Amino acid sequence: MKHIRNFCIIAHIDHGKSTLADRLLQQTNTISDREMMDQVLDDMDLEREKGITIKSKAIQINYKSKAGDDYTLNLIDTPGHVDFSYEVSRALAACEGALLLVDATQGIQAQTISNLYLAIDNDLEIIPVINKIDMDGAMIEEVKDQIIELIGCKPEDILLASGRTGLGIDEVLEAIVDRIPAPEGDESAPLQALIFDSVFNSFRGIIVYYRILNGTIKKGDKVKFVSTGQEYEADEIGILKLKMTEKKEVRAGDVGYIITGIKNAKEVKVGDTITLASNTNPEQIKGFEEVKPMVFAGIYPVNTDEFEELRDCMDKLQLNDASLTFELETSQALGFGFRCGFLGMLHMEIIQERLEREFNQTVITTVPNVSFIAYTTKGEKITVNNPSEFPDPVKTDRIEEPFIKAQIITKPEYIGNIMTLCLGKRGFLINQSYLTTTRVELVFEMPLTEIVFDFYDKLKSQTRGYASFDYHPIGYRDSDIAKMDILLNNEKVDALSALIHRSRAHEFGRKLCEKLKELLPRQQFQIAIQAAIGAKIVARENISAMRKDVTAKCYGGDISRKRKLLEKQKEGKKRMRQIGNVEVPQEAFLAVLKLDD
Repeated sequence: MKHIRNFCIIAHIDHGKSTLADRLLQQTNTISDREMMDQVLDDMDLEREKGITIKSKAIQINYKSKAGDDYTLNLIDTPGHVDFSYEVSRALAACEGALLLVDATQGIQAQTISNLYLAIDNDLEIIPVINKIDMDGAMIEEVKDQIIELIGCKPEDILLASGRTGLGIDEVLEAIVDRIPAPEGDESAPLQALIFDSVFNSFRGIIVYYRILNGTIKKGDKVKFVSTGQEYEADEIGILKLKMTEKKEVRAGDVGYIITGIKNAKEVKVGDTITLASNTNPEQIKGFEEVKPMVFAGIYPVNTDEFEELRDCMDKLQLNDASLTFELETSQALGFGFRCGFLGMLHMEIIQERLEREFNQTVITTVPNVSFIAYTTKGEKITVNNPSEFPDPVKTDRIEEPFIKAQIITKPEYIGNIMTLCLGKRGFLINQSYLTTTRVELVFEMPLTEIVFDFYDKLKSQTRGYASFDYHPIGYRDSDIAKMDILLNNEKVDALSALIHRSRAHEFGRKLCEKLKELLPRQQFQIAIQAAIGAKIVARENISAMRKDVTAKCYGGDISRKRKLLEKQKEGKKRMRQIGNVEVPQEAFLAVLKLDD
């Protein structure tokens, strides 16, 4: 076991984690030149197109050190975007060390710091690496100073590398072997393995990835999942090379996979412990946190008949993405669907894309919102994840909304723009500190509701992309939240309802009505679009009726004939309005997300 090293790569988005992983695999001949391509560990098309890592990937590397010893390195490549920090926390739970990657041209950014703190909380050995040193804009000395100030290491501890050209990769491999401690564990103790990921394979069932802390697992063993209490037989076990490689046994300290023919997604929980069925008093591994969704939205099939199919797809997707949570929900306008919890807006967009690409499911997504807590006058506490659960205002004592602590790192010249943006989003400035002369860190406390829609895009445009942003929840606070309904010809469309701060309701209602006026197709009758809070209408727009020229056949003659035809048409329109219903196209539901375009 002393020749095993488990490590992951952590960094801000776009600092070159996947490229560095590619070079490590090439340098150690884990992968042949024929199999090599950019972002080799990212196996989703979506990841390659967007150039981001969405799922952590584990792979085993065999490395012969300069001293001549053979080492087994288990590498886990992690995502860098704030929405996928849950993936990172799971990867860290399976490692003893981390490569902290910093881009030489951009320096330390918000997500670097937040991932670093996650790693320190898990007592990992940190190896700082400055990447992209071959670039023209590399500020190596300046970035070194930033790292020393952040983690208090010695200048000689910092490695210089280039993921693109392969510079410094040997030094990185040697540092992994020298500095990262070997896993501790007892091979003779009862089996104890932490599940850190799982994937669905339509031929083999569910494949579970785990890291063994104690004991050994052999092919054909009877194993038990502690939290569900279910027992299975290990049909196949092995280690993760580029493809899965079967082995007779996997020992303590190693990362591997197990196939037991499980078909039901509910039976595998990420963070669960695997032990042998013969172990009568299994111990659950501690320190694995439950996922906390930040943003909630409804996902509905376009055709109500496809609901069961969508349910299967969601189950399979949840296996691949443990941070997705969902429960059943019904809507008057859209029928049966799911209320889903996401970690952020990018996560929501990715899930929607994956449903369409991997499962051919076209879905309607409702307005995303966060969860509020309402207290009734009787003192009851209600969690509101959906506008339809909002209690009667008369019986409500107060409502609390979630707040976050936002950390923004940027250049000093953009402080004014960021202040304007954050204060306009009901934020409070808590702290402002200069990390170096050219980098300033601003800390705000803000309502999560304001960040959900377009905050990130606006921040990027206000700072020309020179700002990095990270946040974490800090609890709930009292707030003046109201439910805004959209009425089409006096009928509520529940899928367009939103929970919004009262000071924003007027402006939001007006924008939404204007947007719907553009998007709703004209009918044979007039449509009134209204935004209402309770009984009070805060905004209104009309879509005028399409009319046929019924007087075209009148030429000359008496005016009364013309009037008679128009009156007849008017009667028809009136009757049509009473029985006509308004179809709301898919774009209208999405329009709510992009009101400021």
